[in-house]
Amino acid sequence: MSKVPTKILLEDAMKRDYAIGAFAISNMEQIESIVEAAIRCRSPLIIMISKKSLKYSKYLAYLIDAAIKENSEIPIAMHLDHSQNFDQCREAIDFGFSSVMIDGTFDEEGKPSSFDYNLKLTKKVVDYAHKFGASVEGEVGFIGGKEDDMEIDGQRFTDPQKVEEFVEYTGVDALAVSIGNSHGLNKFVGEQQLRFDILAEINERIPKTPLVLHGASSLPEKYIQKIKEYGGSLHQVKGVPIEQIKKSIKLGIKKVNIYTDITLCMIAELREFLLKRPEVIDPREYLGTCRDEIVKLVSNKMTEFGSVDKL
Repeated sequence: MSKVPTKILLEDAMKRDYAIGAFAISNMEQIESIVEAAIRCRSPLIIMISKKSLKYSKYLAYLIDAAIKENSEIPIAMHLDHSQNFDQCREAIDFGFSSVMIDGTFDEEGKPSSFDYNLKLTKKVVDYAHKFGASVEGEVGFIGGKEDDMEIDGQRFTDPQKVEEFVEYTGVDALAVSIGNSHGLNKFVGEQQLRFDILAEINERIPKTPLVLHGASSLPEKYIQKIKEYGGSLHQVKGVPIEQIKKSIKLGIKKVNIYTDITLCMIAELREFLLKRPEVIDPREYLGTCRDEIVKLVSNKMTEFGSVDKL
């Protein structure tokens, strides 16, 4: 099985009422571990990569492509996360990405855009992507926190009254919503609570459109404590409780984006290994030590999202 558009994966998630984990990566070890978890769990998978990670290493896209070809028994989508202009999406699709997200909630200067700007940019991307069978995720409202090199103060909740027009005009295959979620280590400003009232109304208005929850890492306490124990420093860490993610899945969320959890897991394992084994200089040893724990983490996420044994 070659790369699969997210539209195909999310259609099944809608029919059988589960969510698919979309795991963002920044190195080879993460790619291998995430795919291994999908194989063990017999779970569909979305591998995401950001503009920053592609800038860090253009070869990561080739590694994702190779991992998909090598593991043809698993349906895997290759997804570009948070692109901000048409050219970024076009380049990804031309390379072979089966899915892209166009975030038209901000203009190319990083300023909040108008709804009209978002509509027209998203439709332009959709029209191009659909010619090649690729899926497109859009966004209404904007999600705060730190994403790549952009730090966004505040939040604009998704306006349920605008989602029908957005989906109908643009033809997007999935819609990212802002319901109190944030990127980075601090997922909430104030109470640690998603706005289920907003989510329920959105889902009622566009029940046939898969919804996407960005910034959905739970930030497990065991990784936070290990990082601190072995010399790290973390402040204002606040994740999304898994009970809230499960509730959101029942209200239309079918794609759950995870990155910070994987990063914390890797940092925790690396810190412990390097302090306990200072004689090791081979990067294959200290980077490889993270693999097993990432496989466990991602397998647990797939279990929580209900995507296990869905092949």
